[in-house]
Amino acid sequence: MAVYFYIFILNVWEKLTKKKFSIEKENSGFRVDKYLGDKLAPDFSRVEIKNFIKKKYILINNAAIKPHYKLKENDSIVIDLPQRIEQSFDLPATEIALDIVYEDEDLIVVNKSAGMVVHPGAGHFSDTLVNALLYYTSGLSDLNGILRPGIVHRLDKDTSGLIVIAKHNQAHRFLASQFKEHKVKKTYIAVVKGRVEYDQGIIDAPIQRSPVNRKKMAVSYACTKQAITCYSVLKRTEKFSVLKINLKTGRTHQIRVHLAHLGHPVLGDSLYSRNATNQFIQRQALHAQELGFFHPQTNKFIEFFADLPDDMQCFKKGAKKEGASLYLTACSLNATDSKDKKSNNQLKFL
Repeated sequence: MAVYFYIFILNVWEKLTKKKFSIEKENSGFRVDKYLGDKLAPDFSRVEIKNFIKKKYILINNAAIKPHYKLKENDSIVIDLPQRIEQSFDLPATEIALDIVYEDEDLIVVNKSAGMVVHPGAGHFSDTLVNALLYYTSGLSDLNGILRPGIVHRLDKDTSGLIVIAKHNQAHRFLASQFKEHKVKKTYIAVVKGRVEYDQGIIDAPIQRSPVNRKKMAVSYACTKQAITCYSVLKRTEKFSVLKINLKTGRTHQIRVHLAHLGHPVLGDSLYSRNATNQFIQRQALHAQELGFFHPQTNKFIEFFADLPDDMQCFKKGAKKEGASLYLTACSLNATDSKDKKSNNQLKFL
């Protein structure tokens, strides 16, 4: 495995001078260091934020506070760092095999494997998709920060499937605007626990960070940010259901949170299911199967399709041993047109 290093210098003054946050009701009660740890990740760790607070670079309502200060509604946070604080990053460009579904001079579509983190952050500085992209190409957009070159959107570490990468800033802006305006087609396949009752459904429930566990998100009707997930049942057994899911919004962990809220958590999801351990699959059974968007140069809508990965196809074997009647198979992708892909690569449930 070949490894190269890209050296980045971040001028924090330019990035964070006079940055302000106004606390809304749903964030009241949180510790300020935890709140800012989420807001400023992955550029700053919680330890660094505590140091900034102790040095009075971070004030609340124009007053110095302690890292454990509990936020109140309408609190005003001001971050004012000294002009020349600099940080250097040795970001490794690592030779990691990528499943490139499509590439041109503007973008790359990658079929991300499960277990791969999208970009460096706390606890994951190497072997991410970004590290692999830095080795693969020298042309990536830089609008999303020095640790996220080319990254327009994200997939969770243990979610497999399609993700689009921007090669330059113009493409990045064009793609990002489509995600913001909900114009991107995103279709997922999920295996969930239990027998989902209705053939189709819409989960319309706002999501925010959990007040109990900051690593989790949770449904909260005190939150004003809408989150909508549409699903249809492809197959049911008494123990499992297979769902086709379309996202209308793109909140963090949205599918996993909504399905757990529905009472049918994604199989293998250790964060949102109490009994995630199973003998079928060792990660959350969630795959981003279809991705469609308008191309930044041609403005034509293009779609891409990714087969189920081996571990989700292997699930059929484990289910069969347990006497379940749920089997997943995927045909090979030979068609180049998205319509042909849909007709030639339907999931089969025998």
